[in-house]
Amino acid sequence: MSLEVATRKADRPSLGVRIAPRGSDRGPRAAVLQHWPEYLIEAIGLGLFMISACLFGTLLEHPNSPVRQAITDPMLRRIPMGFAMGLTAMALIYSPWGQRSGAHFNPSVTLTFWRLGKVAPWDAVFYVAAQFVGALAGVSIAAAILESRLAHPSVSYAATLPGRGAGIAFVAEFAISLLLMTVVLTVSNRPRFNRFTGLCAGALVASYIVFEAPLSGMSMNAARTVGSAVYAQAGMALWVYFTAPLLGMLSAAQLYVTTYGARRIFCAKLHHDNAQRCIFRCGYADAR
Repeated sequence: MSLEVATRKADRPSLGVRIAPRGSDRGPRAAVLQHWPEYLIEAIGLGLFMISACLFGTLLEHPNSPVRQAITDPMLRRIPMGFAMGLTAMALIYSPWGQRSGAHFNPSVTLTFWRLGKVAPWDAVFYVAAQFVGALAGVSIAAAILESRLAHPSVSYAATLPGRGAGIAFVAEFAISLLLMTVVLTVSNRPRFNRFTGLCAGALVASYIVFEAPLSGMSMNAARTVGSAVYAQAGMALWVYFTAPLLGMLSAAQLYVTTYGARRIFCAKLHHDNAQRCIFRCGYADAR
């Protein structure tokens, strides 16, 4: 039995949350007409994340920055960078917009929940498209603000690049993506702890930047990598960022289903305990 078929058996409307019409199950036009706000939120959310990455990357890495001059150790500079991006991720997840769209902001997250049967196919298509558009737009806006400072080789549009070869980067991206999705599924599918999903995800993002970034640049997100790579003209090892995060998250989903069963996956939202509408195949009523 596929993950999608198994999870559909448990789907019922969520209590206390407005469920959007399931037009996305019928065709692309209905999906866009009914769910365009969520698609727009996904684009804006990842765009804001990229602006934050570019701003803090420039502040911490540009040679003329007083912060860069004061903190010469790369490891020490990754600590404030990790805090900044972890807090950015948390802010987006817990914002009213993030609560509405589910705060994926990552094609691998969306495609994993699609594989689990919680996201309709056309919603998955438009979520992923919006995420790529948002990442590109975010870097474009940051470039307009920071100009040549963002293009400096020491910043390079906040590009994510393998630090010790594509092979090591692949293994590292796979591992951190698997752990992130394992934590997201474990926490978000427990009603008592669902509200802490964003804190856990943000804490992992922060720690990955501090400790894992030298291996792969710490992406976990093909759209995020492409957003920087297009402007930095850094296409090296793009295949790593398209394959490793997705395979890692899909593996985490399979392990979770094998351990707990498909019925323990209630929704594709990272933060479900709110009054925003839910456009997903939501089974959160079964968790009450």
